[in-house]
Amino acid sequence: MAELEAGVVAEEALSETALNELMEQCEDQFTLLEKLQNEIILSEPDACENPQDQAVNRLMAAEAELKQWLSVEPKLLASNSEVLLKAGKEEMLKLCSELEMGLSCQEAKRDKLKETKELEQKWLEEKTQVLIAAKKHVERRQIEKEKASEHSILLDTKAQIQKMNVYQERLMECLSDVLGKHVPLPQYESSTNKKKKKSNTQEFDKDMISLNEILELLMNKAVNTPHDPYMTIDNTFWPPYIELLLRYGIAVRHQESNFKIRLETLF
Repeated sequence: MAELEAGVVAEEALSETALNELMEQCEDQFTLLEKLQNEIILSEPDACENPQDQAVNRLMAAEAELKQWLSVEPKLLASNSEVLLKAGKEEMLKLCSELEMGLSCQEAKRDKLKETKELEQKWLEEKTQVLIAAKKHVERRQIEKEKASEHSILLDTKAQIQKMNVYQERLMECLSDVLGKHVPLPQYESSTNKKKKKSNTQEFDKDMISLNEILELLMNKAVNTPHDPYMTIDNTFWPPYIELLLRYGIAVRHQESNFKIRLETLF
């Protein structure tokens, strides 16, 4: 490429004879072109004719001219070797420049594809490592599952149930302490007869249900029969306790029956 450019620069100027010959040939071709153009203008039909026929005639003329040009062998415009050599070198320089541009584009594409390939390989390696780790984890879990027996699972379940029972007992004890401190059992006072007072108190202790027992009944009802959490109220429930639970939002009365209550949903 460098040698070709140097040769073109060295022979950049044509000789006077070759330049005059080239100019004469160009003038002859220009004169021929003007003559053909005038003949085409004179041979055009009038605009008043049928446009469809005019289009068909032009198409037929174009096809005939195309066949004629295909049958003619191409000829060189100039026969001077000096002119042909200079034109060939210029065309070769243009072709070399286009090839260099194409080569640079292909190299850029190659570098881009190489970078993309490296990224894809890195991503594939990471995914492969993740897959291997997942397979090892699955195998380890399967081995652990095979080693775990039904007896150990049953023992774990029993231990959890026992823990829940202990927690429930402690919770009920705390609840009983809070109720005994803040909501004590009612005591009847009688100014007329101490014997009557004693009998009323004994009757309450025997028949009435305490507040912590009411809460326990409501909780058991909600846990055992969640589809029917309502509990029927009878004479064993002290009305002030029921009113206390309803007012503080701990219990809710049935919409259709005033003698049924349930534990309020806390979540």
